[in-house]
Amino acid sequence: MTLCDRDIRGPLFDFLEQEYGVIRIIEEKQTGRARADVVMVLYDRLCGIEIKSDADTYVCLKNQVKYYNQYFDLNYVVCGTSHAAHIDEHVPSFWGIITAEAENGTIDFYIKRRPLPNPKMKPEKKITLLWRPELAEIQRKYHLPAYRQKSKQFVQAKILEKLDAQDLHTEISAALFERDYTLIQDQLDEYRKEHGRGR
Repeated sequence: MTLCDRDIRGPLFDFLEQEYGVIRIIEEKQTGRARADVVMVLYDRLCGIEIKSDADTYVCLKNQVKYYNQYFDLNYVVCGTSHAAHIDEHVPSFWGIITAEAENGTIDFYIKRRPLPNPKMKPEKKITLLWRPELAEIQRKYHLPAYRQKSKQFVQAKILEKLDAQDLHTEISAALFERDYTLIQDQLDEYRKEHGRGR
């Protein structure tokens, strides 16, 4: 059976929940000039997950790896059996590898290699995953000035200066755990009304 992306996603999310416990899954997240298939939010880390189904090629993978490495603390590639023998040649040694196999109408997942901490993650990139109201909540929590007339980039830099690495990772994860996509427009409108600035 040839596995397509849509075949893999749902069962994969169940597998990840069994492996990692409390997680949040965010799909199709823009990261620089690439789009992450899946972001798995953990308590104090973000894990980027690239899905390479049996129908996919490696054409875009080099560019995708570049951007995943900038944004995420851990990374996995999930691949169908057609890629399993050679996938490790196409991702860095610190990336994890999960293989997906169709068995009797179900999909079984195997961790071929667990991920190591990503040495190329850039906090200044990772923090850009947060929206302005989420940054404002961190500012309030850590008693930072509101910087109402300053840019989003300025606020991100100030937060990076104020928080140590562990607090930063925990706060980014907490914001993404709490994010409600059904309410974000209201939250952005409220932020603009209060601060007079956009997202």
